[in-house]
Amino acid sequence: MTDSSERPAPKASPGSPREVFGVFLKLGLTSFGGPIAHLGYFRDEIVTRRRWLSDAAYGELVALCQFLPGPSSSQVGFALGLMRAGWLGALAAFTAFTLPSVLILLIFAATAAQVAGPIGTGALHGLKIVAVAVVAQAVWGMARTLCPDRARASIAVAALAILAFVPGALGMIAAIVFGALAGLVLGRGTQAPSGNSVPMPVRRGQGLLCLASFALLLALLPMLSGHSQSAAVFESFYASGALVFGGGHVVLPLLEAQTVAPGWVTQDAFLAGYGAAQALPGPLFSFAAYLGAILGPAPNGLIGAAIALVAVFLPGFLILLGVLPFWDRLRATRGAQSLIQGANAAVVGVLGAALYSPLFTSAIADMRDFTLAVAGFVLLVIWKLPPWMVVCGVALGGVARAMSA
Repeated sequence: MTDSSERPAPKASPGSPREVFGVFLKLGLTSFGGPIAHLGYFRDEIVTRRRWLSDAAYGELVALCQFLPGPSSSQVGFALGLMRAGWLGALAAFTAFTLPSVLILLIFAATAAQVAGPIGTGALHGLKIVAVAVVAQAVWGMARTLCPDRARASIAVAALAILAFVPGALGMIAAIVFGALAGLVLGRGTQAPSGNSVPMPVRRGQGLLCLASFALLLALLPMLSGHSQSAAVFESFYASGALVFGGGHVVLPLLEAQTVAPGWVTQDAFLAGYGAAQALPGPLFSFAAYLGAILGPAPNGLIGAAIALVAVFLPGFLILLGVLPFWDRLRATRGAQSLIQGANAAVVGVLGAALYSPLFTSAIADMRDFTLAVAGFVLLVIWKLPPWMVVCGVALGGVARAMSA
């Protein structure tokens, strides 16, 4: 029996948007565990079982999406749908993979405010505590992967220091830009191997149009945001989605700066929703739909959720489509690899800052809370339990804590 990487590359055969929707709906219902786990589910379902593309080509696609800002697993799914069934296939893959978690989070948004009594308040407090454990696990895992040497560990600490003196969205941008420039100066990147390109139905002209749209929206939306609350909401979530490097958990401090700081969402509601999102399959970016639904000033509800969801995913898809026609040439340069490695190291510092504030400072009130958070971390990292099981367990711990008070 041979490994899938040893098989000859499958012949490209067009599929239908309906086929793509069915495959990704299954993945959206069963893919627990975050972006890295999602990529494993994708490989098993699409490379090993269905053989839509070779293992080498899949690895190349994953490398591209990890190189770019945005939700990496959703970008991979979007690209797989595009490759299989064209533009409608890309839309079908995104919709099916995202829909289950969005619907559950919208139900949570509609009912969480009505929860009362020790059971309800204890469960919500437990969700805030488990967010500490989940993000601590993300910081630990990303630090081991993205900061394996002294230079990149130092970049992460420098990014943390920048945020200590310049908190908020401006500090995050400064930290990531610093990391990218430091990586470029240090020049630790390695040249990517040739071959393994992934054919996509995106022409160079279309790619340039998508890149221009990405940049124009990033530049113009802040100027338009003062004209209406809808434009301000779209701009806030678009900016968050455009600056995410290194995985879905990194969107936490960006969204917190864009929604909690201006008073649109309370910190308690933000952390409770983030904790609930950990128990769900599908992309963590679906958390944006929950935030859009509970925003203080209108638009909120379903309209606010739709605006937030489209805005947070759009920049990642635009830049992916923009880079696809040029990826073969870009990936071969050491400079590009060095730049992204430095930015990824800075992201570890950004996420470390979020672990302290708002997570730890808001969720951990005493030694019992701290014990629950440490227990959740150990269950995730040492016992390697699925996140949804840890979320449920810590939420029950929050209930027990509230009822014994």
